Amino acid sequence: MNSLSYLNHELVKFPSPELALTDPNGLLAIGGDLQPQRLLNAYYEGIFPWFNENDPILWWSPDPRAVFVPGSMKVNRRLIRDIKKRDWQFSVNLAFKQVIHYCAQTRMENEGTWITADIEQAYTRLHTQGKAHSIEVWDKGCLIGGLYGLAIGQIFCGESMFHLQSNASKAAMMMLHQHLLAHQFKLIDAQVVNPHLVSLGAKALKRSDFINLLKRFRDTEVDPLTWQPRQVHLDL
Repeated sequence: MNSLSYLNHELVKFPSPELALTDPNGLLAIGGDLQPQRLLNAYYEGIFPWFNENDPILWWSPDPRAVFVPGSMKVNRRLIRDIKKRDWQFSVNLAFKQVIHYCAQTRMENEGTWITADIEQAYTRLHTQGKAHSIEVWDKGCLIGGLYGLAIGQIFCGESMFHLQSNASKAAMMMLHQHLLAHQFKLIDAQVVNPHLVSLGAKALKRSDFINLLKRFRDTEVDPLTWQPRQVHLDL
């Protein structure tokens, strides 16, 4: 039976994702907090927070789930030509705070955002613990695009991306795919299926299948140098 669970500040264990509501799709629990251990427990079980300013914390596990296999992003020739014309630079984990802040700001300007100040602080704490990571795109020393998310074993859980120049967020996504493929990651969790993600190559996976893959790869040890802050090169 599908039901909505209510979390308190002491209980950090989540109910099974299979108990999530079908309407709204994937809503599983309400309440709790954004402390690092609770967030890590959530992602470990295939659950993530998503809520608006002034709302209680809402926890989700939608069915189906949007996923990419690293290296499966659809990249057309026009995009490649455009990026080749630009002298952009790329990096890993050199500007996490700026990336998540830009993600919040650009979404607020365009459509409203769920990346509240509390969310920024929570994921920045995870970054300092080596759990949350960013990909950055630079133009002459200025940050113009990027994305961030969490690494759970060999699965990268994407959270949000932004761009200040055309195609910069797509370039960040290309860099992420290349980076994860090089370091033997198996899956990118893109959470909720939408037309934009599908246009980039995302597939809709049954929640049960996603959870099975998560259980398979979430405990795999990853090279600690994978997320060492550094400049990287996008091969085109």
